[in-house]
Amino acid sequence: MSEARVMIPHETSADAMLAALEAQREDHLAVGPASLALRRDRLQRCIDLLRTHEDTLVDAICRDFGHRSEAQSRFTDIAASITALDHAQKHVGRWMRSQRRKVGPFPLNLLGAKARIDYQPLGVVGVISPWNFPVSLTFTPLAGVLAAGNRALIKPSEYTPATSEALASAVAQHFDPKELHVVTGGPQTGADFSALPFDHLIFTGATSVARHVMRAAAEHLVPVTLELGGKSPVIVGRTAAMQAAAERIVLGKMLNAGQICLAPDYALVPRPRIDEFIEAIRAAVCAMYPTLLENDDYASMVNKRHFDRIRGYLDEARAQDAQVIELNPASEDFSKQPNHKLPLTLIVDPDDKLAAMQDEIFGPVLPVKPYESIKEAIDFVNARPRPLGLYYFGDDDKERSAVLAQTISGGVTINDVVMHAAQEDLPFGGIGPSGMGCYHGIDGFRTFSHAKSVFTQSKVNVADLAGLQPPYGEKLRRTVRQQIGK
Repeated sequence: MSEARVMIPHETSADAMLAALEAQREDHLAVGPASLALRRDRLQRCIDLLRTHEDTLVDAICRDFGHRSEAQSRFTDIAASITALDHAQKHVGRWMRSQRRKVGPFPLNLLGAKARIDYQPLGVVGVISPWNFPVSLTFTPLAGVLAAGNRALIKPSEYTPATSEALASAVAQHFDPKELHVVTGGPQTGADFSALPFDHLIFTGATSVARHVMRAAAEHLVPVTLELGGKSPVIVGRTAAMQAAAERIVLGKMLNAGQICLAPDYALVPRPRIDEFIEAIRAAVCAMYPTLLENDDYASMVNKRHFDRIRGYLDEARAQDAQVIELNPASEDFSKQPNHKLPLTLIVDPDDKLAAMQDEIFGPVLPVKPYESIKEAIDFVNARPRPLGLYYFGDDDKERSAVLAQTISGGVTINDVVMHAAQEDLPFGGIGPSGMGCYHGIDGFRTFSHAKSVFTQSKVNVADLAGLQPPYGEKLRRTVRQQIGK
């Protein structure tokens, strides 16, 4: 297929982006903190934007991918965004309330002194969104950004240029650029965007790119939230209901052709159950995707570069005599197609040195590793960088508790995959190389707010009462003894 769909959209200069940021900041300072009514209005305008431009955005995503299921895009990009925005709109009034805190230590807690936290807008937030879910991974963080009372500049991915241009047009129709503005461009625009003096920057994308983003943001000491990825493992326990587990793994792995930061990246399966696992996966694929090439439900790889990268993993595995199982229910010929579709392919018991075991796959390839004991599976996970997600299937309470207690990941789903990220009342984020910071719900509101500590002293001169005021004497000694417990 032609690569025209991945051509870089209109570039935005560093000067133009800085001017847009300064205009937003000046207006923010002039108007003052956004009221509850204005925050709800901005969230509602985002919802109205998505409803009004739904067909345009869905069509743009499909064109950018070559093929992507319209039903999937409406669910994962449009509906998911509206869910997050609606949740924020309903709860932002409660989130905004000052939070009372206990006053102490003695004697500061005497005679009517008060302490509280006020959640204050940061100002202008930069949002760098990725290509795999170009709408939802723009508007889901925006739910927290706007609920917190901020303005935002958005830099969508150059790999989905039609969607980026559609987003820019739609936002311009619903928002003053001093509130919300989209800038488009390629790698240079992205680099310049990362170096702007934002009050906060959120980046969703690859760990390798995140390092550059973080370095650029450091020039102005801009706080960053990084939502990355990594190799999210599935641990199939000894007691797992295999067919149910396989169906949920296939659903999570083949959705968007595996181009999901939380997609199951490899499966750890008890050695005696390996064959059972493979056949259960095969059955699930056949049931959900009896055909692939002409199947509207199955997405293409976003471009030829990613298509070739995934095929390279498989070529390397075959060259090293790994067991490679292509799950192609209709035995279709993928060598001649207008898009970049690939069937789900298993690599059974791969050598750990294979690229498919080193890189985040981000496509329809699933390595399957046998293990002898749950400790071996846990040790395998812990020997690798901490992932964004971890998935455990099984009904053994002791085994499940061991996995939860002894592994560290951004989040966990039990007896399913990916679904913890769909919970708007749970924080979503990674740890270490899979990210830093979080958003969703109240956690997103707090990420994009400044928690300002406010202490109100009583009218009584507490300093003199406690001997804190020179000249020091016995009153201060009594205060110190009381504080240190003597």
